[in-house]
Amino acid sequence: MDKKRLAIGRPNPAAGNGLLDRRHLFGAAAAGSMAALISRPVVAAAGELAVEPWMRELGSPFVGYGQPSRFEAKVVRVSSTAPGTTGTGASRTPHHLLDGTITPSGLHFERHHSGIPDINPDAHRLLIHGLVKRPLVFTLETLARYPVESRIAFIECGGNSGALYQKDPAAGGMQALHGLVSCAEWTGVRLADLLDEAGADPKAKWILAEGADEAGMSRSVPMAKAMDDAILALYQNGERIRPSNGYPLRLLLPGYEGNMNVKWLRRIKVTEGPTMTKDETSKYTISLPDGKALQFVFPIEAKSVITHPSPGLSMKGVGLYEISGLAWSGYGKISKVDVSADGGKSWAAAALQEPVLAKALTRFRAAWRWNGGPAILQSRATDDSGYVQPTRARLIADRGMKTIYHFNGIASWAVGQNGEVTHVYA
Repeated sequence: MDKKRLAIGRPNPAAGNGLLDRRHLFGAAAAGSMAALISRPVVAAAGELAVEPWMRELGSPFVGYGQPSRFEAKVVRVSSTAPGTTGTGASRTPHHLLDGTITPSGLHFERHHSGIPDINPDAHRLLIHGLVKRPLVFTLETLARYPVESRIAFIECGGNSGALYQKDPAAGGMQALHGLVSCAEWTGVRLADLLDEAGADPKAKWILAEGADEAGMSRSVPMAKAMDDAILALYQNGERIRPSNGYPLRLLLPGYEGNMNVKWLRRIKVTEGPTMTKDETSKYTISLPDGKALQFVFPIEAKSVITHPSPGLSMKGVGLYEISGLAWSGYGKISKVDVSADGGKSWAAAALQEPVLAKALTRFRAAWRWNGGPAILQSRATDDSGYVQPTRARLIADRGMKTIYHFNGIASWAVGQNGEVTHVYA
């Protein structure tokens, strides 16, 4: 046996409870021995493959807009609405049933304050006014004449994972607890170009962004962010933005909390200071134990969560598994993700799947040999600013338990001897 195969046959442990060196999966795949390590494939005889029914008949015809396979019917968002309403609430992305980093448009999470408006794009207008030399009104056709750019960026609701502030661990899995984050390719016009066109006053330090929904949802945004990487997005994953995500126009503020990425954008007012709207005073502030509150906490802090395995995806016997998950940060790129199988007693570096982009979801992967015993799986992200994802205990010590916003503490999944995966605190 050559040295390469010997190394694969005897994988190097990287941390306790079966975590292996992150290079192990890739080395095994290159040597063609991955299947043997993960499971015992059935030995095939000549002519073993059956001629299935779908090989005996013509397939379905072309359609105008493609749909997922009927066998993937369980890959859907789950939603919750406020009592007495039909459109106020949220739907959540099923990351435990997905892979990669780009969220399909039809599975991107939603958060609505008064339902989804049915906007006629030909009648929609965007007004830029306030402290500007030339107040301007843009149609969608006018906007399309400006230079456009694309970028891949995550959007996370400020209340995502908020249930982990509770005293006892909530029942639920990846989708229910952490499904208010998604990642897409967004294409549109730089907001800075339009503010320059309108002649924004140099003394203006903020803008107000307002949506065209019944709630008139609005947020104040620092001018520095508006002039940096803000985009007025017209397209999502190559097609026009879906109505549930802001059709025909939304504000994209890469790395900032989701509520600030105002959907159905109709108005931008250039101002000297923040407007103090209802959506940034009564909501989206972080209440602290001493009675004070953190306001205008805009960037999403570095965070990660394991998607596979996770609750609802039970283990199928002892052997080699891949631990996989997502990491992201509003401060920049993810530089490292560590994974633990013993509740944080020991850690191993996971492999980061390229491309690793700033303010976008990053997929991480690690090899794990499960011996059939109990385990507690965790992940810990570090971004290129040096910020390290805190433990849940550290986060609560700093912020208390009176808020639901910006939870980015380390999450824990417990694996039982029966292979069932559950949410726990560790």
